[in-house]
Amino acid sequence: MSIEPYRRVLALPGVRSLILVALLARVPVTAAGITLTLHVVLTQQRGYGAAGLVGGAFTVAAALGSPLLGRLVDRRGLRPMLLLTAGAAAVFWATAPTLPYPALALAAFLGGLLAIPVFGVVRQSLAALVPEAQRKPAYSVDSMSAEVSFMVGPPLAVLAATALPTALAMRLVGGAVVLAGLGLWAVNPPTRAAHEQPVASGPALPRRSWQRPRLIAVLLATVATTVTLAGTDVGIVAILQQSGQLQWTGLVLALWGGYSMVGGFVYGGMRHSPHPLVLAIGLGLATVPVGLATNWAWLGLAMIPAGALCAPALAASADAVSRLVPAGARGEAMGLHGSALTVGMALGAPFAGALVDGAGPAWAFATVGTVAAAAALVGLVASRAVTMGSLRSPGGAGCSRALRPAPDEASPVGARPRSPAPVP
Repeated sequence: MSIEPYRRVLALPGVRSLILVALLARVPVTAAGITLTLHVVLTQQRGYGAAGLVGGAFTVAAALGSPLLGRLVDRRGLRPMLLLTAGAAAVFWATAPTLPYPALALAAFLGGLLAIPVFGVVRQSLAALVPEAQRKPAYSVDSMSAEVSFMVGPPLAVLAATALPTALAMRLVGGAVVLAGLGLWAVNPPTRAAHEQPVASGPALPRRSWQRPRLIAVLLATVATTVTLAGTDVGIVAILQQSGQLQWTGLVLALWGGYSMVGGFVYGGMRHSPHPLVLAIGLGLATVPVGLATNWAWLGLAMIPAGALCAPALAASADAVSRLVPAGARGEAMGLHGSALTVGMALGAPFAGALVDGAGPAWAFATVGTVAAAAALVGLVASRAVTMGSLRSPGGAGCSRALRPAPDEASPVGARPRSPAPVP
């Protein structure tokens, strides 16, 4: 591998500032969920099940709202969407600490529908700033930046919620979330490249024109990846609790994040890379033996292969989505990618938790990893079968062309993308 691809990407106009803004904006977003959970548990004196219901309402709503907000960006531009979501965030975080539990659950759902899609905005902007041939290292940097945010945000939230009244902690985190949205509004990163059709300059693209089997397969890879990650998160805590070493949780999670960053750095510098579904399969299989660890030291070592595949799997899926859709649908497609991330996280944690309760941590790792790998394998086989079938059928040339990355809608009808590059 070489670091030259990173130098070239970071030298592109606007990329460094976007990565820095993304890092700062994501920290409060990653802290929001745990802050809400601790408020329900510590201040409202309810159990983790009740807290999970509030968090689940927010998560489900965010998964529903993300594509809709992305479509708003496609049709009206970035700034109107950011003003809408930042305003909604201000209302939610200002009122949530005062609400009784039933009203808080409802407000969490409404707040989730209009949650600021920081991750999707950054990935859409990277696709506008970075030519296709250089997007792999760009999305690798983005995945490493996101990893840092997750290593910083939740611990800060725990510190704030335990050192301060949770109502104050919620307002501080909420204020930071609003500032993140306003910061993105001020920077106003582009959502279309200079050569692409301007926002709202033509009719909305029909979804059937870009929601093709290869895109669906990539979204499946994204779900499989985050199911594995969420299940691993729960499994790590379960193993350490079982061994009486819960105090080492922070270190093991930090090691896991470090392995992911190293893997993402190596992936971004590679000349050739596997398909996102292949990476999802590898991540699932590498997760299976982690449950055999019996203490924090062995767990830290067992996490190396799976950890090293986390950032590459996420970067590959975002890169593929950016190539498979035209610029006029990129916001909605990145919203769907964000929904896939959210759905996987929402499914993985309770699935792993039920397995831990019923069979123990080892079986949780084995089952989650196997199920995720099997789902990704089915998606890979189905995707390739559809592609091969379209090549062999009468008129197959037209069908196979439809499965390639979508051309820029500003190009003549049927023209190839300006910077063609194979989807990993």
